[in-house]
Amino acid sequence: MDPVAVRSYRPTDHSAARRLWSELTRQHTNMYGTANGKGDDGGAEFEEYLTRLDLGGVWVADHADDGVIGLVGLVIRGRAGEVEPIVVTATHRHKGVGRKLLRHVADEARRRNMKSLTISPESRNVEAIRSLHAAGYNVVSAIELTLDLGRDTQAWQPDSVELHELSFRS
Repeated sequence: MDPVAVRSYRPTDHSAARRLWSELTRQHTNMYGTANGKGDDGGAEFEEYLTRLDLGGVWVADHADDGVIGLVGLVIRGRAGEVEPIVVTATHRHKGVGRKLLRHVADEARRRNMKSLTISPESRNVEAIRSLHAAGYNVVSAIELTLDLGRDTQAWQPDSVELHELSFRS
């Protein structure tokens, strides 16, 4: 029997899910200096997330011994969906839990007859991009470019990403 089951989020999962959200914002703060510009809120942003009108569902990865170890959400964008967020607690990463969550949300999107499912990792998060690519997310559908106004010189990595024979910092 698989020790990890993906199931719908329940109100009793709230504290574990909020901890996961906080872990994700801390990870983003460590990687990028800020958590997408918001900083670590201790999971408080999770409360706002749960009230989104475009939220189509939240599922958790429930480990037989360790309880809730992962979280994935589906945001509705017309006939398409967006995976937001996906997080697996650090002690259970690289064990297939994230892929299981992604497979579940994709199955749910198919069940709802959605035409596509997108996810937007940070360009600097190479590990996430590689994992998502391996899970089938292999179509580049949008690009967000930033004009660096020189206020935060630590924000960008010196290495570059090549796209259409152009070099970009990430």
